[in-house]
Amino acid sequence: MASFGGTPPASFLNRETHSSPLPAFLSRNSNPRLRNSFPLLIPFPSKPSSAISCSASALSHDGPKRTRTLREICDGRVPDHVLQRAVEMGYVIPTDIQEQSLPIMLSGRDCILHAQTGSGKTLAYLLLVFSSIDFQRSAVQALIIVPTRELGMQVTKVARMLAAKRDGIEKMQKACTIMTLLDGGMLKRQKSWLKAEPPEIVVATIGSLCQMLEKRVLKLEAMRVLIIDEVDFMFNSSKQVYSLRKLLTSFSTVDSRQTILASASIPQHNRFRYDCVQQKWTKSDVVHIHVNHVEPMPSHLCHKYVICGKKERLHTLLSLLDRDAPKSAIIFVSEQSEKSKWAGQLPSTTLVIEFLRASYGGCLEILLLEEDMNFNARAISFSEIRQQGFLLVSTDIAGRGFDLPQTTHIYNFDLPKSAVDYLHRAGRTGRIPFSKDECHVTTLISPEERFVLQRFENELMFHCEELSFESLVG
Repeated sequence: MASFGGTPPASFLNRETHSSPLPAFLSRNSNPRLRNSFPLLIPFPSKPSSAISCSASALSHDGPKRTRTLREICDGRVPDHVLQRAVEMGYVIPTDIQEQSLPIMLSGRDCILHAQTGSGKTLAYLLLVFSSIDFQRSAVQALIIVPTRELGMQVTKVARMLAAKRDGIEKMQKACTIMTLLDGGMLKRQKSWLKAEPPEIVVATIGSLCQMLEKRVLKLEAMRVLIIDEVDFMFNSSKQVYSLRKLLTSFSTVDSRQTILASASIPQHNRFRYDCVQQKWTKSDVVHIHVNHVEPMPSHLCHKYVICGKKERLHTLLSLLDRDAPKSAIIFVSEQSEKSKWAGQLPSTTLVIEFLRASYGGCLEILLLEEDMNFNARAISFSEIRQQGFLLVSTDIAGRGFDLPQTTHIYNFDLPKSAVDYLHRAGRTGRIPFSKDECHVTTLISPEERFVLQRFENELMFHCEELSFESLVG
């Protein structure tokens, strides 16, 4: 992640996180069984007002405690009908990020939620949202910012399912309304809605939101909670960072709201937390909650790579599809460079789609999803993905927040630009709450790219097994 302020002073970093010495027999390195259960860092904040960093839950000296249910954690603070809907949807036992973050968020603290894809961050911050709003007041009280239209649709769907009430229950209480302000949407209709009766919750992409704010159609005076999902992606996007900064400091103030920032990947997180405080994006006592930072990659993913020349890459991909017979798969390709555009070359998405449609003999539907597609075409593709087995050819737009749990295989036709991108691509498969069956991530690389993949392995702490090119095409 790019830095948004100066280098944090040593005094800030020393104050932020405090560790407790561990006896040798409790060392992570000496006892592998404790690696996922014992904290790398146990926070003991010296001052209540200073930012702190939390990691995986500590073991009690009296033995492991019984895991509380979501209802037990949220009871009395989240409306009962929302908790009941969560149970009906299958959310009973909290995930690690939910167990650690909800008590802190429900106490009113600003938080940075840092956990792998599929870990339950969305449900955690939605429960906070429902705990914060006044159902009797028609005003925008919670704002959820997402980087893409597709992620916004998914967050809205879960929020509306949680907000739904059965007939005859709490009829005296006004129903919660949730509006989307997403790129490519019907903003004229939303404009009329905002004027007539403002919703309690708005899920928005930053571009559409700023249009409404600048026209003074949408007002944030009553906003209690601001959520920014995939925050690292948005701060690294030249299209979104200026508007995001403006939202955080101009359209609302840190003192009038609770701020939650979420992502699976926050490089240089100490610096980022420091910048959040210095730039007044969050309050000074913001808590960084980091889960699974020792093993960021789900253990049930099987990682492989094939070394082949670029001319053989399409046929190698076809051989992999024939061999693996995936139930559903995503094929990630790089976005076309400006140099390639000027040279008149076809983008990788077009090359792969045309080749598969001509050569693939399987039963899966071949679909395309890329950022430059118009919003109607993207909506159609996303709808088709939900209804059937698929081979989805996509740029990294599908690597952020897309919840396609039926995906069993990921193919990196082009090597990701960074370890963060690899993490997000791999996170599209093997997603909870579905089974822990082994899923596969296979990367096609040239001999010169092997050292880059090794760097990803070291950074993300996973092992990648080589598949012989000759065994696939022989």
